[in-house]
Amino acid sequence: MLPFQDQLTASPRSVLQDVALQLAAPHGGCLHLAAGRSLLLPDRRAADRAGVLAVLEGVARVACEAVCPGVDCGAFTVAFLQEGEQVALQQLCAEGIVIEALTPVRMRLQCSGSEAPLQLVDPVSDWTLQLLRLRHLPLAERRLQALLALLVQRFGRRCGGSYALPFRLSHGRIAELIGTTRVTTTRMLSRMRQQHQLADGDGGAGLLLAAAWIEAAPLIVT
Repeated sequence: MLPFQDQLTASPRSVLQDVALQLAAPHGGCLHLAAGRSLLLPDRRAADRAGVLAVLEGVARVACEAVCPGVDCGAFTVAFLQEGEQVALQQLCAEGIVIEALTPVRMRLQCSGSEAPLQLVDPVSDWTLQLLRLRHLPLAERRLQALLALLVQRFGRRCGGSYALPFRLSHGRIAELIGTTRVTTTRMLSRMRQQHQLADGDGGAGLLLAAAWIEAAPLIVT
C-alpha cells in the first residue's frame, strides 16, 4: 500500500476510505492532510473503531454525510477543530464523517480505551450552539458578519487595523453555514471587498477582515 500522503494526493473516494480504515486499526495512527484535502470515515463501524479524532496541528472542518435518497446532498458542517482539540467520532452521524483540512493538518485517530482522556468540553456541541445562534439572525448580511467574527475569534489574529484568518472557505461552504444561496453569498462578499471590509491575506492563503467590521458583529461569541 502507498504511503498515506501519496494516497491522498490521488484522493479518489475509495482510497480515502482505505486510509480511514487503516488509521482506525487498534493502535491508531497519525496522518498529515494538505490544505484542501479531505478524509472520509465511511460508516459507523469505522468511526467506532477510531474512537477519538485529535488534531495535533492546523485547522480542520468536521462534517457529517447527509442522507438524501436519490440526491447527492453532500455533507453538513458540525465543527471546526484546531490544535489540541479532539472529538469522539462515535457520537456523530453513522452515515459517514468527512474531515477537511483548511490549513495543513496533522491529526491522530485514537481507539476507544486509549490512555489519552477525552476533554471535558465537547467542541461539536459548542460549535452546534454557536452555528444555531447565528442562523437565527434575520438578515443574511448579519449572519455572514457573525460567522466571520466567530471564525476570527477562534482562529484569527490582529494585524493592525485588520484581523487575519489563516484559511478561507468557499462561497458554497459559507452559504451552507449561514443558510443562504451561493449567489447571495458571492454578492455579499463582493460588496465587502468594494467597501474594503475584506481582502486577500498574504500569498492568497487566507483573509484580512476590517477590525471595526468584525468588532461590530451582532453576536457576542463566548
